[in-house]
Amino acid sequence: MNRQSKIATEAHQTFSFGRRAFALGAAQIGVGALLAGRMAWLSIAENRHYETLAESNRVNLTLVPPRRGWIIDRNNVPIANNRTDFRVDVIPDRLQDKEAVLARLADLLRLTPEQMARIRLDLKHAAGFQPVQIADNLDWERFAAVNVRLPELPGVAPTQGFARYYPAGPAVAHLTGYVGSASAEQYRETKDQLLVTPGFKIGKDGLEKALEADLRGTAGAKRVEVTARGKLVRELATRADTPGKPTRLTIDAGLQEYAARRLGTNSGSAVVMDCHTGELLAMVSMPAYDPNSFADGISHLEWQMLSADDHVPLMNKTLQGLYPPGSTVKPMNALALLAAGVDPEAHVNCAGALRVGGGLFHCHKRRGHGAVNLKRAVVQSCDIYFYEMARRLGYDRIAPVARALGLGQKFDLPFASQRYGTLPDPAWKQKKYGESWTVADSLNASIGQGYVLANPLQLAVMAARIASGHVVQPTLLMDRVRRDAPALGVDPAHLEHVRNAMFGVVNEGGTGGAARLQIPGIALAAKTGTAQVRRITLAERRSGVLRDSQLPFKLRDHALLICFAPADKPRYAAAIVLEHNGHTVRNLDTPMIGRDIMTYLFDRDRALAALADVEPSWGGDIATRMAAKEAAFRQSVAVAASGDATNFSATAATDAPAVTAAAEASNATAAIVGNTSTGGVAAEGSTEEP
Repeated sequence: MNRQSKIATEAHQTFSFGRRAFALGAAQIGVGALLAGRMAWLSIAENRHYETLAESNRVNLTLVPPRRGWIIDRNNVPIANNRTDFRVDVIPDRLQDKEAVLARLADLLRLTPEQMARIRLDLKHAAGFQPVQIADNLDWERFAAVNVRLPELPGVAPTQGFARYYPAGPAVAHLTGYVGSASAEQYRETKDQLLVTPGFKIGKDGLEKALEADLRGTAGAKRVEVTARGKLVRELATRADTPGKPTRLTIDAGLQEYAARRLGTNSGSAVVMDCHTGELLAMVSMPAYDPNSFADGISHLEWQMLSADDHVPLMNKTLQGLYPPGSTVKPMNALALLAAGVDPEAHVNCAGALRVGGGLFHCHKRRGHGAVNLKRAVVQSCDIYFYEMARRLGYDRIAPVARALGLGQKFDLPFASQRYGTLPDPAWKQKKYGESWTVADSLNASIGQGYVLANPLQLAVMAARIASGHVVQPTLLMDRVRRDAPALGVDPAHLEHVRNAMFGVVNEGGTGGAARLQIPGIALAAKTGTAQVRRITLAERRSGVLRDSQLPFKLRDHALLICFAPADKPRYAAAIVLEHNGHTVRNLDTPMIGRDIMTYLFDRDRALAALADVEPSWGGDIATRMAAKEAAFRQSVAVAASGDATNFSATAATDAPAVTAAAEASNATAAIVGNTSTGGVAAEGSTEEP
């Protein structure tokens, strides 16, 4: 059955059309209202945001790395400064056609195939935001050639700025530390855009790291107008950077460099202090690295060479090196004996050995010194005298004086990498090893062996406090010098007796005669020291003790010296520690090194002349020897293409695995030597020669 179709009337059609027209009109009005509202929002509420975006399309803003504050010495001589540097970097994240850009740069900058290989390896291993150096120290012609072609070189960042420079190089490496590019972790923590600005460096070690807040400065900003394609239109107003604050040290730059050179081929350190104020005039650790190499980006090869060196050039030996102080503690022990009431004229008979219980304690002089009093015991470095006095009194009477003179003490210096050594006593041993103190421990400690460990700075402080009679504190920053050090609280007559004995060490036939100054009217007072690092068996003694020159480097004795001058009116004090020196070469031993360093303070020309006479016999100056060592290392290892690439993962020098390993080895040796009830190394005697 067909349904009858509905007939649409004219009125119905009119109504339907009107309804649809109304709906369409309402929709149009709604869309229009939305568009109008959005336009109003964008033009009013979001006006500042889009104005900034438009401006950023027109204006390119680049941070300008601030110039680091200079580090200067006490005489305003630069130790770390800034040199003008034209450099070109690339930002991996911004490279669009890497090979094309690199090829263009190779042509513009005249780069060698070796340099290009290094750049490709650096790009492969660098974080995406991390600037990779293409070339630095460019001449103006090549730098300008890159600048005018920047629109063709996306990701390339030419920089006209300042690079950190250390005029004395390795001589100040462990003092200043060095700068380097920020790590990925540092950027993630702060999101500071300055950290990824090409050419910007932060302190990585030493004073550069400790004083970063003062040395960094505030970044500037460079604004240029560019086209949509990035082409330069014109330069706009530029905000200048604010340089970091200069830092003035107590160091004498000339003395610092001289002491570094005078240490020669030794592995060791030298510390020089002002006896009156505690100002550190030199603080040298050698061998060292060139901080300029680290600032530019050290290569894998150089890092490998430094890490493999058995002289541990990455270690700051003045603060991280711990050594048995050997006979250098005898003046301090003499002071403690006088305070305990020992008669300085009382004699002890030295027959060359002393039996205590089951241990036989030897003197360095096999046949003995005969009858010795306190002064002669110091002058001739008689071990038996100090063994006997320690046996009678106990080390409890000596340890407090040792602490008062600086052993085991922590000093307020701007370095994180300090090791403080050990000044043992019965309570310490019980806590450390769960064992009771023995007479053998006292005898060991009485000649600076066994458990006693000190760093070179502590030994210099000990010398300065004996010389001045005041509790001087070592200071490195000129604005923190303390000129009101309190008195030690020691009988002046006792101090004078000990100083007189140290005068005799050098000037009255003692063990330090080679340290005698050749300057009229000025005498040096000192105490030599030898610290053994191995046991000498009775069988070896019977057959003849091996000389240090017959032993491998690591088994040779350490050589030490503390001194001050002038002997009658002390002004300067010093400590020199030479690792495994073994007294094998006379002009590289502590007495003559100490003599020349002290001579520099009173007669610079004489000291420089003495150095000029002997330095050629060591293979030349520091730079010459380092270059020869690197050349020899390159020949001894198979250098891969990656060898000259920048080592982005290198740790701070003083935190390097090689430094940690050396410190652990030193600790293990000290524990083996000290933790014995039969006398340890000291029981076998010292090897100090008069």
